[in-house]
Amino acid sequence: MSAGAAPEQDTVDWLGRPVSCVDCPHDEMRQEGRCDLGRVCVRDRRSKRIDNFFAANPDLAARYLGHPYFEVRVLAAKHASVFTLTPLLADPEPDVRAMAAYRLPVARILPLQHDPDRKVRAVVAQRVEGAALVAMFGDEDYLVRILAVRRAPPDALPIAMSDPDPQVRCEVVQRIGEEFLPAMAVDDNPLVRLAVAERLPPSQLPALAADPDLRVRYVVAERGEAAALMKLIDDPDPEVQAKARARWTDLSIGKTPA
Repeated sequence: MSAGAAPEQDTVDWLGRPVSCVDCPHDEMRQEGRCDLGRVCVRDRRSKRIDNFFAANPDLAARYLGHPYFEVRVLAAKHASVFTLTPLLADPEPDVRAMAAYRLPVARILPLQHDPDRKVRAVVAQRVEGAALVAMFGDEDYLVRILAVRRAPPDALPIAMSDPDPQVRCEVVQRIGEEFLPAMAVDDNPLVRLAVAERLPPSQLPALAADPDLRVRYVVAERGEAAALMKLIDDPDPEVQAKARARWTDLSIGKTPA
């Protein structure tokens, strides 16, 4: 065994059986360097080695789209012609369906908006546009909804303002039109209000100067103007108070109270 070669016990297939070149249908390719036991091998259980095989032999990928080991099907789908991938939209393994959704034309993957696995729907949310994307605001999984909100046109985001998950609403705050921010400033989650405080025009920050969460008030003290700072220079939290007084001084809008 040459230096750096994979140990023999490491070359096993997806069923745990030792892999040998003796009965391999691709044995003739070894001389061309297109397969190499322990490094570039479609029969190995390690995904990197399978991927190396298809990267070196993409013309063979379509032959393996029906392989019983799902990793082989996933990696074959990564390298095979897109014209061979449509049947994989019904594959029993979500990773395979996700790879097909990633590579097929968008028009072909629309039915996967309702796939039972969120990783598949997440791929769809990163590819569809328009009404199909906005429809994913109603997905049952918050991560899928976050992906949809990140890509949707801003004028569609008011639909997601009342999303049940605060993480989604925080994403909405990042991209929604400023005219909708005051409505989100009364959100019951402090992280959403914090995101609002970071985007509201300074002239509108007084509405958050009395927020019960000191993190929100601190941001108001960082960004606010006179009307907001007047409410914070005697804030019960010393850090908020100090930031408000420093901001007051920086703006030269008055004399810092003793």
